[in-house]
Amino acid sequence: MALAVLRVAIGFLFLAHGWQKFNQFTIPGTTAAFEQMGVPAAGLAAPLMATLEVAGGLALILGLLARIAGAALALAMVGAIVTVHAPFGIFVADNGFELVLALAAGSAAVALLGAGRFSLDRVLFAGRAKASFLA
Repeated sequence: MALAVLRVAIGFLFLAHGWQKFNQFTIPGTTAAFEQMGVPAAGLAAPLMATLEVAGGLALILGLLARIAGAALALAMVGAIVTVHAPFGIFVADNGFELVLALAAGSAAVALLGAGRFSLDRVLFAGRAKASFLA
């Protein structure tokens, strides 16, 4: 049950942030913000991040291919820390990395532990060997 709580909470936050990039900020607005923050290839990074956050967030919520989604989201958040947030310190009020680190840690935990008992992964892959990273 704890993994379901973690997955749904972290997934919801990613889904909300991705939805915000598409609908509130828009992709051109997100691209401009990424350019201003010094994100490399902002024109490519903005739609990719928005899509990853929406799709990855949904995947975590549902527990569908959760290890893959968790790993991809964790890596993206590490990239955000390195490219944008680290110079500003810890606190989010100063554009720091506290939220991004929490999202990375939660995503990494799902990638390492799997989706857990209450997940589509469990329903779809229950009979598969545990030796696979995707099981």
